[in-house]
Amino acid sequence: MFKKILGTGMTRVMNLLIGFITMMMGTRVLGSTEWGIGFTVLTDVTFLLIGIEFLAGSGLVYFTPRKKLSTLMLVSYSWILMVMAFYVLLFFTLSFFPLVFDRIVPKGYEVITLLLTLVYSFHNFNLNVFLGKEKVGTFNWIFLLQIFIQVSSMALFIFVFHLHDARAFVYSLLCGYSVAFIVGFILMLPMVKHEGYDPIMATAKEMLRYGYVIQLSTLVSTLNRRMSIYLLRQHCSSSSVGVYGAGTQVGEGVKVFGLSISMVQFSRLSNLTDEEKIVKLTIKFLKLTVVLTLIALLVIACLPVSLFTWLFSDEFGQVKEIILLMSPGLLFLSAQMIFSHYFSGTGIPKYNLFAALTGLAVTIPCTFLMIPSMGIVGAAIAFSCTYTAIMLYQWFTFKRLTGVKAKDLLLTKEDWIWCKEEFFAIFAKK
Repeated sequence: MFKKILGTGMTRVMNLLIGFITMMMGTRVLGSTEWGIGFTVLTDVTFLLIGIEFLAGSGLVYFTPRKKLSTLMLVSYSWILMVMAFYVLLFFTLSFFPLVFDRIVPKGYEVITLLLTLVYSFHNFNLNVFLGKEKVGTFNWIFLLQIFIQVSSMALFIFVFHLHDARAFVYSLLCGYSVAFIVGFILMLPMVKHEGYDPIMATAKEMLRYGYVIQLSTLVSTLNRRMSIYLLRQHCSSSSVGVYGAGTQVGEGVKVFGLSISMVQFSRLSNLTDEEKIVKLTIKFLKLTVVLTLIALLVIACLPVSLFTWLFSDEFGQVKEIILLMSPGLLFLSAQMIFSHYFSGTGIPKYNLFAALTGLAVTIPCTFLMIPSMGIVGAAIAFSCTYTAIMLYQWFTFKRLTGVKAKDLLLTKEDWIWCKEEFFAIFAKK
């Protein structure tokens, strides 16, 4: 199990390092304003993906072991095309209201935003199928290919084609998503067996019943994380968005532990039926995630401000302050990932929605009160307040459902033995 976590973790570390290289190119060459525009486009794509992932998102991890892949592909691909047609119509309608539309989607980036959403949707389908089949290694390699193509093409756009605006970043995303989708599709095709289809409409309804709760939760969670971007753009500037975006990207780098562990957890839980084993495994993953995240946050806290200005230029001097203010929220976010994947992996994703709504009840007053008066500092504080509320809700819900007690969260000798055994199992011969 640790071998899968390590493989996923190394992939995420590579993503983190390449992300830093991308940010250094973006912040130093493009500047805070253009970087802010690029970050806004990426945020727009994140929101648009929510509608698509009702039938073509992370719910596929749950259904892949249970349904024929040919059926899942037919349902998901049809849904992607239908939703994209709706988005095209929506963008066309909003274009008649430029004062509103330009605040949401940067002017001149409307078509590329839709194209990014379409290509990533198909790419994301492949990734979820690999995860559902417990092909974590394939998932990791496809993900690595994506980020490698992104950073390479961005360097090409900047230093060869001399694109020194947000297009360099946005076009690089399109290159990464496109190549990764094509390779992933080729690798996935042999898994599609000629064995007919499950009942199409019944499968679609079942996926929608499961997926709508997850995606409503994702929508609210995305609002919790990204509402600050639009408020900063309205009350401050694209430059403020760029600085805050850089801070969140560096700070959220510590999510590498939560993402790596929770991804393996979700894949594993979706294939388990023993509730006692599921709970024990979740607690072990929770402890491991929180400890590693805390260590990473302490390391970042010791880094000097001069390092961040050297990396990203003087415009980004507030990056460390943002990270420090976000640190409590980042620690609780790591715990939240484990709880969320427990609820999703055991077929009760409604609790993730309730948790996200709890967070939104905190996000709305905090962001609307703090950002106009405090700017990016207020956005960082609001982030920590939100994820504190979410983690508390999920913990008390998990405690009520499983009978786990607070003392069970303490590190024990058994935990160290488990970690030691799993670690040495990585190097054991098959």
